[in-house]
Amino acid sequence: MDLGLVAQSFRGEIRQWLSENTPAGLIDVDPESATPAQTVELEKWADQLYRAGYMGITWPKEYGGRGLSVVEVSVMNEEFDRARVARMTRGVGEWLVAPAILKWGSESQKKRLLPRILDGSDVYCQGFSEPGAGSDLAALSTVGRVEGDDVVITGQKLWTSGATRANMLFCLCRTDPSAPRHRGITYVLVPMRLADGSSNAMELNPIRQMTGEADFTATFLDGARAPLDNVIGGLNNGWQVTMTTLGSERGGSVTTQHVPFAREFWQAVEIARKTGAAEDSRVRQQLAWAFTQVEIMRYQGLATLGDVLTGKESDARASVNKMFWSEYSQAFLDRVANIRGAEAMLLPAQPSDSYEPDSWTRNMLQSRSSTIWGGTAEVQRNIVAERVLGLPR
Repeated sequence: MDLGLVAQSFRGEIRQWLSENTPAGLIDVDPESATPAQTVELEKWADQLYRAGYMGITWPKEYGGRGLSVVEVSVMNEEFDRARVARMTRGVGEWLVAPAILKWGSESQKKRLLPRILDGSDVYCQGFSEPGAGSDLAALSTVGRVEGDDVVITGQKLWTSGATRANMLFCLCRTDPSAPRHRGITYVLVPMRLADGSSNAMELNPIRQMTGEADFTATFLDGARAPLDNVIGGLNNGWQVTMTTLGSERGGSVTTQHVPFAREFWQAVEIARKTGAAEDSRVRQQLAWAFTQVEIMRYQGLATLGDVLTGKESDARASVNKMFWSEYSQAFLDRVANIRGAEAMLLPAQPSDSYEPDSWTRNMLQSRSSTIWGGTAEVQRNIVAERVLGLPR
């Protein structure tokens, strides 16, 4: 696909920079499975990318970005994949919070908050889901009361990813309980610690997952305070801001979304060859199915990028993509477990008090959540039914 002269020039620039700066020790290192030592090096790599101007590249120049488009983000992802090194970002602060600030924040908020995301001063986690408000986010019950110049927040959030590493929580709270469900909600950026380093009336309880990890927390807020100047989009207008956050994941990664699945596929082929399972016609058929699914993902990515380039709305296509890859991943990893046979039931050698599955088992267990987070498969089907097929709600 011809992405134009600007994208072509940017590709040359970043390819040259990566050839001169990629750390040899981080080749093929996945941040999700990095060792503690590798994590330290990845953080240094992230700071190096920031200093070189390769974070927030779509942001306006006056807030630290480069004013480029989602096309250049796609080119950037492709070149990092080509160099076999992680493209580090500032996480949800960069790709979920910042778009909301850019669209709904005041000029003073943009100048104050955005640079702190890019330079790594503020690390965000998401305070949306609650025990009674997951896919039905408008059912949230966390309360926000305006007291003087602060919003005081009380309630519980659930599945808060990366909360133990964050110092800021972007949080939804109900500030007008008498308003209809989608109104009376406020989007506020809440410091997780006070100036003296103590907790801002928050309790974080880690949730142990099937993988053995505990990257999520149940987050209890008991009078946590945030300045009114940290309210984005105004009091009781949080639902509109939330739609910006939830819609900001489309675009830049679409052309490389298939890449990790392609890598997994060829690794599975090698396992099948080594175990002799490749001689089984049923296994070969399953692998052929997996190959076609990954190719469909690749073409879907190009189609979505085409939508972005032509300015078309692609919410429904994004829903189809989410359903497709998440359901494929579950089915594929189940089949790989069968190909591996008895080995898939064993833990690697480790201390008796540890529980650390190998990467295949961890990915298989992790995939069970893929059809839930980011909007369940059922919600995605409703979006497609209503917005594409025109079916009634």
